[in-house]
Amino acid sequence: MPQKITLGHRQLMAEAEAQVSHVSPAEAVAMLGRPDVVIVDIRDIREIQREGRIPGSFHAPRGMLEFWVDPESPYHKPVFAEDRTFVIHCASGWRSLLATEILQRMGLKPVFNMTGGFSAWKEAGGPIEKVEHK
Repeated sequence: MPQKITLGHRQLMAEAEAQVSHVSPAEAVAMLGRPDVVIVDIRDIREIQREGRIPGSFHAPRGMLEFWVDPESPYHKPVFAEDRTFVIHCASGWRSLLATEILQRMGLKPVFNMTGGFSAWKEAGGPIEKVEHK
């Protein structure tokens, strides 16, 4: 018997959209380099190696994000315990939208989704640094 999906990605994204705050790529460019802001790249490492990244951004793979944020997790990363503003992005804004909603629910604040993701960042003329393959 085939699976019957009762809650699709469009509904999940619409629900998240109603809950999260956003920054535009231009606003994120203006925030770049501020000591009180962490830009978090949740893309897969292969995407980062292929496309580059926002200089100074912190890479947190989407699959580990909740575990890295939670101080009770053995995988916790201290950057997420700092009193800073977090701007989450992926390639086009879909994954980061859902991730931002989860992070808000977890209590991380302030946290924003960057609309349009890395693609929109590039279109806005944001700086990009190449990442070497390891």
